[in-house]
Amino acid sequence: MFSFLLSFIASALLTLLVIKEARLHGPALDTNFDGVQKVHAHHVARIGGLPIFVAVALSSAISIWRVPVLSDLLLSLLACAAVAFAGGIVEDYTGRVSATRRLLLTMTAATLGYFLLDARIDRLDWAFSAWALPYMWITLPLTVLAVAGIANAVNIIDGFNGLASVVCICMLLSLGYVALQVNDMFVLIAALMVAGATAGFLIWNYPVGLIFLGDGGAYFIGFMLGELALLLVMRNPQVSTWYAALLLIYPAFETMFSVYRRMFVRGKSPAVPDGIHLHSLIFRRVVQWAVGRKEARALIRRNSMTSPYLWLFSLMAVIPATVFWRHTWVLMVSCLLFIGCYIWIYVRIVRFRAPRWMIRHKKH
Repeated sequence: MFSFLLSFIASALLTLLVIKEARLHGPALDTNFDGVQKVHAHHVARIGGLPIFVAVALSSAISIWRVPVLSDLLLSLLACAAVAFAGGIVEDYTGRVSATRRLLLTMTAATLGYFLLDARIDRLDWAFSAWALPYMWITLPLTVLAVAGIANAVNIIDGFNGLASVVCICMLLSLGYVALQVNDMFVLIAALMVAGATAGFLIWNYPVGLIFLGDGGAYFIGFMLGELALLLVMRNPQVSTWYAALLLIYPAFETMFSVYRRMFVRGKSPAVPDGIHLHSLIFRRVVQWAVGRKEARALIRRNSMTSPYLWLFSLMAVIPATVFWRHTWVLMVSCLLFIGCYIWIYVRIVRFRAPRWMIRHKKH
């Protein structure tokens, strides 16, 4: 818990400093309220990833001092993550780094992790067997796509105050719990550091949105999440590969479903943003009690009350993954059930037939 608390305190203080000094980084203020995915009505610093990254770096330095044997692994992990973080934070400051370039940087970071950390997908578990993947021409592209995909997926679900942060904290704590069960101290310490730093940011982000995670924060946390899940599973064969699949299925399937929807249903480029993600639909069609769609106070309230729906939904995957981390067949069935629930809820909301238990009406 020392790693978690240290990162939490450092991140909370650094995030507060960024908020207080927002006037010094005017280019990093989000002042566009008209975008298709914009759901705020006040100027907000969007560089929340900076204090998170610095807090993790500080915690890593202290962890290396306390446990020198972890120095090579932690330094290599931070070096790889810094590449993914760089593209996002530069985009937050300048708005000039394309989605393609950011994706290429996360793929570069995953490639570095492949060689520096030996973080590679070298097996796939099934109910009664496992497939070994011994060839680099298979494992390298598969690993790069998986890790970069999760980093991008976290950026996609970062649509409302506290949404991506809480979802990622739950996933990181699950990684820490399973790492503790298999005595993997590196993954345990790294997961707790990132979870603590994200929680320190969260207290200023939720519910009123004093600062946003930004692309830098989303890519950094997403990369760390994907890399640590991969390392935990591959370093510990007793952990099923389907544990990682189920743990990360909410952001991963949200991304795949979005690509399918944009390309094959709407006939558009998958890189073009739209406002019909599951979280966007819940905001517009389920959260109905606030008055005035563009009134700042009502908008903030609707924003903050959207995220809990998705927190609970993501726990439908995180909890069974954490409990059944070694039982492949249970994890596989849980993945199918989650996908089925996602599609069912999405279709119901799109057709203006959201389940009654999801709907709260306006308060008068």
